[in-house]
Amino acid sequence: MPSSRSFAPAGAALGLLASLSLSACGGSGGGPSASRELQGAGATFPAPLYQRWFQDLAGRNEARVNYQSVGSGAGVRQFQAGTVDFAASDKPLSTEDAAAITRGVVQLPMTAGAIAVAYNNPGCSLRLSQTQLVGIFEGTIRNFKELGCGDQPIKVVFRSDGSGTTYNFTNSLSAFSASWKDGPGAAKSVKWPTGIGAKGNEGVAASLQQMKGAIGYVETAYVRGNLQAAAIQNAGGAYAKPTTTEAAQALASIDLGPDLTGSNPNPKAGYPIVTFTWILLYKSGNGAKLPALQKAFGYTLSDAAQAGAAELGYVSLPAPVLNQARTALTTIGK
Repeated sequence: MPSSRSFAPAGAALGLLASLSLSACGGSGGGPSASRELQGAGATFPAPLYQRWFQDLAGRNEARVNYQSVGSGAGVRQFQAGTVDFAASDKPLSTEDAAAITRGVVQLPMTAGAIAVAYNNPGCSLRLSQTQLVGIFEGTIRNFKELGCGDQPIKVVFRSDGSGTTYNFTNSLSAFSASWKDGPGAAKSVKWPTGIGAKGNEGVAASLQQMKGAIGYVETAYVRGNLQAAAIQNAGGAYAKPTTTEAAQALASIDLGPDLTGSNPNPKAGYPIVTFTWILLYKSGNGAKLPALQKAFGYTLSDAAQAGAAELGYVSLPAPVLNQARTALTTIGK
């Protein structure tokens, strides 16, 4: 069962912009070892877990994975340009975008988790209705005293880069509020009514840490130090914090469908702002990299790897989704 902890320290994952590598027999030069070197880029949301998985594989001498935590938008652009072997995104490709990939694309759900509304205001315990949450990010609620806490101006922090985390967060805001849906809307980048921008989950978390009264949205692994996570109202009217137990309850309502890309931006039970996150692989044209791709992601979809997700605040894939993802991995080819 998933852990009930709200979050776990990301540790060295904060500030993760460098490569996450698996040791490879024979070095990093050309020749046979080159086929074991994989280049990937994308989402910062799952980066702490990907780091752990890639480190776990370091002694296998089967692949070297260089993953750049640059955000879903940048990762997808590199995938579309064919400059990486795989990408990671918190928003799956649309049908149109997937069809435009000449080599084809297979999108594998890899893990799941909650997007926390994190804030820096010691002594304040936030329980936010959906209306209040939207009001904060629309700029109509400007002080914590309007939320039942002491007099403290609110400083909103948002993602400045194209982000799957932003898409999922704004998709929920759009489900919570017609004014948000008709205004900023849901996208990887939106025109924020208020606040300051920071790059990546790492950048948002760092900005929140530095400013009393700051509030923003990050994956739960980045809620640490003097940051707290607010309880958020779900569609059923209950309030929940972003624990792995509450996230798992909400994720159970999501039907991913045959292409494994579904979502539910306002579930009736559990913590309401949740998402799966995906690895994007080319369906064909993988050439000599195919065995390394199959081994690397065969491991991340293994029971052993998935069992460690809760320790870092993520949710293991449900068994039916895991089986579908494993089957989908077998469809990629040379």
